[in-house]
Amino acid sequence: MNKTTKFFPRRYFMVLGTFLLSLLLYIDRVCISVAKDSISEDLLLSDKQMGWVLSVFALGYALCQTPSGILADKFGPRKILSAIVIIWSVFTAFTGLVWNFVSLLIVRFLFGAGEAGAFPSISRAVYSWIPMSERGLVTGINFSGSRLGAAFSLPLVAYLLDGFGWKNTFFILGLIGIIWAVVWYAFFRDNPEEHPSLNKEEVAYIVENRQQKAKDVPGEKLDFQRLLKSKNMWLAMGQYFCSNFTFFFALTWLFPHVKSKYGLENVEAGMYAAIPLIFGAFGNWFSGFLSDFIYKKGQWKKARVLPASLGFALAAIGLLMSVHMETVEGAILFLSLAIFGADMTLPSSWAFCIDIGEKHAGAVSGTMNMAGNVGAFITALLFPYIQGWTGSVELFFYLGALFNVIAIFLWLKVRPEKSYKMY
Repeated sequence: MNKTTKFFPRRYFMVLGTFLLSLLLYIDRVCISVAKDSISEDLLLSDKQMGWVLSVFALGYALCQTPSGILADKFGPRKILSAIVIIWSVFTAFTGLVWNFVSLLIVRFLFGAGEAGAFPSISRAVYSWIPMSERGLVTGINFSGSRLGAAFSLPLVAYLLDGFGWKNTFFILGLIGIIWAVVWYAFFRDNPEEHPSLNKEEVAYIVENRQQKAKDVPGEKLDFQRLLKSKNMWLAMGQYFCSNFTFFFALTWLFPHVKSKYGLENVEAGMYAAIPLIFGAFGNWFSGFLSDFIYKKGQWKKARVLPASLGFALAAIGLLMSVHMETVEGAILFLSLAIFGADMTLPSSWAFCIDIGEKHAGAVSGTMNMAGNVGAFITALLFPYIQGWTGSVELFFYLGALFNVIAIFLWLKVRPEKSYKMY
């Protein structure tokens, strides 16, 4: 059967929508890092207080991952994504209204809780819309949007801050999110069978190839007991904790770190800090392509394990080497290698959750992302505290490299062909 009678399959318009969402998600998220100095100056905040501001987002994000995934599984990604994008966009705008440390903490926590449902809902949409043989690359494309969004936002937000001030910048970004939510609700449907613009051939191809081993059981509920006992689930959570420990540094402290250490101006620091994130996008594309290529060879486990393990190895090497660089160019070169590697782990991680979660992909991927953002929460706090305790950031990078090595051993034990209920 032909994949579609069209040159450009309609299902890829869904991927375009989730890619744009991923862009927006990280533009809104990284804005606080670029605005750090302006906010700190206006609100009289220390670096350690800003560490709490950056990390409290990850705490709200982590705590709401599994609940938001369950909602996406139950009510569908059309309603849930539209709702959560509006919620987080409102709190993005509210960031421009804060007046002290406590109000900023509350708004950023609620902003994190609002963003929590994004990727679990995207995973649920991918399960319904994307055939198995395309799952790795589509996941890579989606996550590359987050990296490109973060990369472009560093110089872009720096420019907006200089032109409009940090408060107005948050108002503008909030409005953009609300527009996306309205368009998504108008044009997306939870299942390809329900979409009026898809032809019968493409619908049949998607349904036949999205996951042969999944059983369609109406009203089937998530088995929490088995989820909590699932070895696959715990392995996914452990390795994602390690991945986020490395990557969240790039979203939070990389910009202020290179700006301070190398004496750079806002826009210059933004340009340098964007480079590792662009390499992260390349890592997502390469890993997604590699995963699908191996899967088509009939090697399901290898398709998930090899890209992720290679990525963690590169991340460890990049972090260790970056410590010894005396110039900003050298440091950015090896941090780019580290983020390229860390992002190579994402297509495997999220495709693995869809593999073992099936119709509960939202809840399973949300649970993995919850553990990952515990790592993110720790990262945002550890960096300024380690620097304060030791007068250096070397220990932070050594610790990140160690986590990357541990993650390789976790990946060797996964079983993607086994549902979370079975292993």
